[in-house]
Amino acid sequence: MRQRLLTVLRGEKPAHLPFITRLETWHKSRIRTNTIPEHLRGLTLDQVHAAVGIGRLKFSAPFAFRLRGVEVKATFNGDPLFQAYEPTIENFPGMWDIVPTDRPGETATELITPRGKLTLQHKLLPDSVLNGTDPYLKRHLIQDIDDLRILEYILEKAEYVPLYEKIHEDDTIVGENGFVIPLLYRIPFQQVLLEYLGEVPLFRALRQRPNQVRHLFEILDQQMLSIIQEVTSLDVPYVEFPDNLHGPMTSPRLFNEFCLPMYQKYCDALHAQGKKVGSHTDGDMRPLLNLLTQSGLDVCESFSPFPLTSCTFEEAWCVWEKGPMIWGAIPSLILEEWISEDEFRAYMQNLFEKIDRPIIFGIVDLFMHHNSIERATSIASWIESNELFDLKVNSSEV
Repeated sequence: MRQRLLTVLRGEKPAHLPFITRLETWHKSRIRTNTIPEHLRGLTLDQVHAAVGIGRLKFSAPFAFRLRGVEVKATFNGDPLFQAYEPTIENFPGMWDIVPTDRPGETATELITPRGKLTLQHKLLPDSVLNGTDPYLKRHLIQDIDDLRILEYILEKAEYVPLYEKIHEDDTIVGENGFVIPLLYRIPFQQVLLEYLGEVPLFRALRQRPNQVRHLFEILDQQMLSIIQEVTSLDVPYVEFPDNLHGPMTSPRLFNEFCLPMYQKYCDALHAQGKKVGSHTDGDMRPLLNLLTQSGLDVCESFSPFPLTSCTFEEAWCVWEKGPMIWGAIPSLILEEWISEDEFRAYMQNLFEKIDRPIIFGIVDLFMHHNSIERATSIASWIESNELFDLKVNSSEV
């Protein structure tokens, strides 16, 4: 699967299409609820991928930041969880390194600096533990625009720590039956929208305190440029922004002003390093289809078409004829039991008939507990039995 993907990224024709996706949420949930199918019991995640016939997609952090001059304290349900001075954190500002994901409860994290303290909170519900999904962000790091001076202190002193060996170790673990994606940070607008302020506070701040918000964008832009310069020595063919783009939220006007110039600048710099560049575009891309063609992105990963969003596969396939490339296209919803077998097969038949150029298939955005592993296996089998550009599945086969 890895070699197929690399062939497709070069714009060439592999013997068979790559089909690479994430099964860890399904696998984790099925183990926790003791409902994993008998023929997959006892298998590791990588062995499950091999048995089902689907390549494994693994996201991995190629760097961390040592938070100089910062003390981090965290509690879980009020009890001490973590305390360290100047810790090295892979996922700043999300702080996912220290947030429990295997038991329900609330994690409160404090970042204490000479300029003041920032606090964020994550909450994990019992159902989320059983479903294998992550906590949600209950309190964002920035509660008041005046908190920016504290954040600026943290970012100014943060020290880049490469984790390139970990990327290569993950490559070895996943092997040729999958692909490791080194994740950069979200572009500045998406960081502020999803991590620092949240949606409504950001939109309010853009109207009431635009200069301060733009200053935050500038700080994060400089951080991103520094990261991109650092990863020059990271020898990988592809990197990705985990942006979670959603057109109705990051509207065309906002995208054109705050995102498009950043994508173009960052992609140019990464392309100069010989790297292909993608973004995690798991929301509704319909409002952004034309703008994304100007972004410089090579790949829109986790593209989630109708019926998950309003954007049909055909719309994106037509507009993105010359790029970006689609990674995804198989909505997880059609693998749910309430969708009839005939509807499922008709959807896949229609999808296959549209393919006349390279694509990376994936089940989007996540393959969940209630999705059918049997249908996923069927898709893998159909892809294996048909060659690229002649991917029409005969009615006798479906």
